[in-house]
Amino acid sequence: MPAVEEVLDERGLPAAAVPAPARRRRSDLGALTSYLALAVLVLIQLWIDPAGRVLSHNDDDHGFFAFAMAHGERVLFHGANPLFSDRMNVPGGVNMMANTSELALSVPMAPVTHWLGVGVTVVLLLTLGLAGTAFAWYWVLSRHLVESRRAAWIGGLWCGFAPAMVSHANGHINFVSQFVVPFIVWQVLRLREPGRAVRGGVVLGLLVVLQVFINEEVLLFTALTLGAFVIAYAALAWAEVKGYWRRFVAGLGVGVVTAVVPLAYPLWFQFTGPQSYSGQPFEPGKFVTDLLSLGAYARQSLAGNAAIARELSVSPTEENTFYGVPLLVLLVVSLVLVWRNLAARAAAIAGLVLLIMSMGPELRVGGYDTGIPLPFALIAHVPVIDLVSVTRFAMVTTTIIGLLLALAADRVPTLSRRRQTAFWVGLALAIVPVLPKPLPVVTADPLPPFIAQQMWRDYVSEGRTLVTVPLPEVTTGRAGMRWFALSGLDYAVPRGYFMGPADPPLNNTGSWNAAPRRTSDLLRVAGAYGRMPVVTVSDRMAARNDLSYWRAAVVVLVPGTPHHDLLETILTDLLGKAPQQVGGVQLWDVRDIVRPSG
Repeated sequence: MPAVEEVLDERGLPAAAVPAPARRRRSDLGALTSYLALAVLVLIQLWIDPAGRVLSHNDDDHGFFAFAMAHGERVLFHGANPLFSDRMNVPGGVNMMANTSELALSVPMAPVTHWLGVGVTVVLLLTLGLAGTAFAWYWVLSRHLVESRRAAWIGGLWCGFAPAMVSHANGHINFVSQFVVPFIVWQVLRLREPGRAVRGGVVLGLLVVLQVFINEEVLLFTALTLGAFVIAYAALAWAEVKGYWRRFVAGLGVGVVTAVVPLAYPLWFQFTGPQSYSGQPFEPGKFVTDLLSLGAYARQSLAGNAAIARELSVSPTEENTFYGVPLLVLLVVSLVLVWRNLAARAAAIAGLVLLIMSMGPELRVGGYDTGIPLPFALIAHVPVIDLVSVTRFAMVTTTIIGLLLALAADRVPTLSRRRQTAFWVGLALAIVPVLPKPLPVVTADPLPPFIAQQMWRDYVSEGRTLVTVPLPEVTTGRAGMRWFALSGLDYAVPRGYFMGPADPPLNNTGSWNAAPRRTSDLLRVAGAYGRMPVVTVSDRMAARNDLSYWRAAVVVLVPGTPHHDLLETILTDLLGKAPQQVGGVQLWDVRDIVRPSG
């Protein structure tokens, strides 16, 4: 009888006798299942009631992406223009290409939105985004970069569930859906192989097209990182690179041509079409990475401290570093283990470059701007770069850390037993504290019968709008935005939360608000500060003009809104009539006093 029993698989066969493809499928299924389970755990509180709960850290973007998913449903089921929506910000509309509309996700998911509701689509895409990104990196790592499935799993786990990804899961479907990126990266790297220029270039171009319709910002990060990687690798190994750089460049050229053909019109529409804009509504130095955040923990990490994270981040959705000191130590160890790998060194250089870029034009430490200039100041106002929230460049560094961890873990079996043990203990100490907690949610007020039972149809005909007060804007009017999205955009609304020109044609700088109108400003200030304005004849005339501009049919005061009674008094004075009580809301029927313009 042997001294050591053979390890048997579930069929009773020795593990060594199990065919390699079967072992690979088992490993793949295990990786996918584990990633899905963790993603569900992160979103579990939203899964409990997708339509009745809102992500508490980012209810504004939660509302916008619900609108984007509802737009995708209208594209498939109603034949709406995929590049433009006339349902929000009436009469100007919304340039969907100039916003993160995620048409590559919203349109395929339209049947889910149509039959199960926009709330289910949002939480499903957030879940699949986290798990899909992790599994995509696992797939590429396990097939092409590492031998060990365990190493690939570790790399995928970090790439899909690092603090940066979990923080963006607070509503940012576009940033957690990075499952195309690993394949773009791999296709670019394969262009150096003989005979890959045409076939590989075409595949690369099609992947780029797909990523554009998921998120262009992530594509920009990927392109910048690959550029930094290629330059670094060429500098480290020019003797090797000069043997294939021509076919590499030829493949890139094929990829560019392949992508440009289907993207030419959508990109033209994005940058020159109606409601297009240039620049962001903030200076590049506003949202940057704080140096001390590298050693801290994010608020949604197991070891996270909300007070510390709040001081070191620009918002709960932008905790793009927050690695913790143990992970930084492990990263140094990993770099030592893989130092002989030129590609790993070049990747580390690229990650460092993007990390420095994420720190903006001057170094910030502990919440204070030090005045120490950084290289990003030289390119801060370059077109396209000026459209980026700077701290997000650090998401690249986060991904590269995952790749370096996978490469190091793959190298561990060659070490002595003691060093292997030290590495795995160090990995546990580094990874466990940053594992995610479930994202917090708040319970939203139920839809009033006026919306839920579609009583609004008796008032709002095609070509007219339903005006909710507070008006939907960035940080205000969230209930009205939610009503609109959950209704499937069946009625149209003025204003809203989106990116568009600040005050066209005088000012085309990007803004989160629709162009200013006198009535919206009056109501916004009164609602924010609870102060009764002196309503003049001029204000009443402006209200009629603005309601005509918005093509209003009915004005609805959101129940339970702050300073509700004050807003009711102001609206009654502006409109010259008392409200009606219909379907759980107070409303003013304005069809008899305003005439839609245009």
